[in-house]
Amino acid sequence: MNPVPSAASTPPPPPLATDPIALALAEDLGETGDVTVQFFVTPGATARARIFAKESAVVAGATVAAETFRRVGPTLAVEVLLPDGSRAAPGDTVLTIAGPAGALLSGERVALNFLQRLSGVATLTARFVAATHGLPVKILDTRKTTPGLRALEKAAVRAGGGTNHRLGLHDMVMVKDNHLLAGVGAAEPAALQAAIDRARAARPGIGIELEADTLSQVETFLALRGVDWILLDNMTPAAMCEAVAQRAALGSRVRFEASGGINLETVRAAAESGVDAISVGALTHSARAIDFSLEFLPGDVVATV
Repeated sequence: MNPVPSAASTPPPPPLATDPIALALAEDLGETGDVTVQFFVTPGATARARIFAKESAVVAGATVAAETFRRVGPTLAVEVLLPDGSRAAPGDTVLTIAGPAGALLSGERVALNFLQRLSGVATLTARFVAATHGLPVKILDTRKTTPGLRALEKAAVRAGGGTNHRLGLHDMVMVKDNHLLAGVGAAEPAALQAAIDRARAARPGIGIELEADTLSQVETFLALRGVDWILLDNMTPAAMCEAVAQRAALGSRVRFEASGGINLETVRAAAESGVDAISVGALTHSARAIDFSLEFLPGDVVATV
């Protein structure tokens, strides 16, 4: 039986896997390219087109869509009219594309896929931000992202007015219940403090967050040194209020993050509890794609021989 390779021995991913635009175009164009364009579009034909919104949305991914067209057709002239973070109404033009008609058509679907997906993330994020308007709370994303698209989806969260949580396992300590079960144990404050101290010594300045399922755990974690955040997991607004009261009684500066099952109907109640941030996995794992369309502008298709 072959052993499971360690992280150190696992070969790095191929370069294509680190470039989502290249990967998306490769899976669409394959080895032979766009066979429809090859046989049905006149060589040398030029065109001008626009991508427009068919519903209200917060735009994200416009620069990614523009880069997609440039990758397919380096001579295409692409202009972004509504940059990321802009509000689009039905009919609004997000970007225009002009140049070889074949390249324009070959890049259309991949460009739209990025724009629709990322604008969906931004639009949903903006709805959560609006639902907590006037309250001193941040809407955070999570690591529940599409594999390979995390950087793009987290940029879309920012475009929607949200705030990025940790980017990955490498840039913040997040101790969840399974870590405690596999390590120092949930009922061993001394061992947990020692682990926090080791992390602080090895990575000065790194953020440290502990997940609490109960108010008893919150009390235990508030007494520890070196904790930046406590995640209140699947707690009711009433329990969140009690946790905030515990913090106030101790004069602690630890910040609270609420998480677990929070939706647009419940997010304001969670925010009103006094927590500092609310993380919502749905921002990236359940956002609905926004409807955009590409159309050729009338009279701008020119076929040359």
